Amino acid sequence: MSPEHPDTRARDAARTAVAALLVLGALAYTTWALEAFLPTGLSPLRSYVSELAAEDQPYGTFFRSLDFAAGVLVCAGAVLALLRPARTAGLPRGLALLSTLGWVGVAVFGAATAADSRLPLSCAPTADAACAARERAGLVPTAHSAHAVSSSVAVAGALVGMVLLTVVVRRAGARGDVRTGGLLAVLLGVELAATVWTLAAVAAFDAGHGTWGLGVAQRLQLLTIAVWLVVVAWPVRRSGPRE
Repeated sequence: MSPEHPDTRARDAARTAVAALLVLGALAYTTWALEAFLPTGLSPLRSYVSELAAEDQPYGTFFRSLDFAAGVLVCAGAVLALLRPARTAGLPRGLALLSTLGWVGVAVFGAATAADSRLPLSCAPTADAACAARERAGLVPTAHSAHAVSSSVAVAGALVGMVLLTVVVRRAGARGDVRTGGLLAVLLGVELAATVWTLAAVAAFDAGHGTWGLGVAQRLQLLTIAVWLVVVAWPVRRSGPRE
């Protein structure tokens, strides 16, 4: 048996590294679920996930640190995927372009998530009426507005990555793994529905009409992104150039 070529080992190592970074980032991105075991005082049904990391919350530093780690890990995985020359080998030009843009979207998601953790809310508006009143009156730190922007950029990047890479996996076949492509498509559908629900709930809350299940909608949105990252790591690890 001939020894494995060094280039093959390097490609395998790069694929493994990308997949590992995505999975680790996804795990860090779901650590908000620890609220089930911590006395945060916030309702998962109505609160923003980012309120767990607010400056006046007891576990704020803990959640901010994990959010930063999640963003850095996912961004690093996406950048490494983009730097792999074999990533688009064998793909038609159109799919190769979609693959590149998709990984750029994932990288933007990771970078914006890391930035988001450095722009925490000063208080929890859904749990503190005084905080909500100050926010509506524009009497909160500018980090609140910056946080809203970075959060929006993160979700937009995630959606771009999910849409384009799901298309690539399904059309390229991920070496015939139809089930993976189908699962990615289902997760994309759930993410789009959760995003619409979240936007409607945010608008209702800002207008003073309640939260419309804001906490549930956003947690579903974030959980779906994390699961999608784990699932997409599978074809990245096993498919070679067709991830």
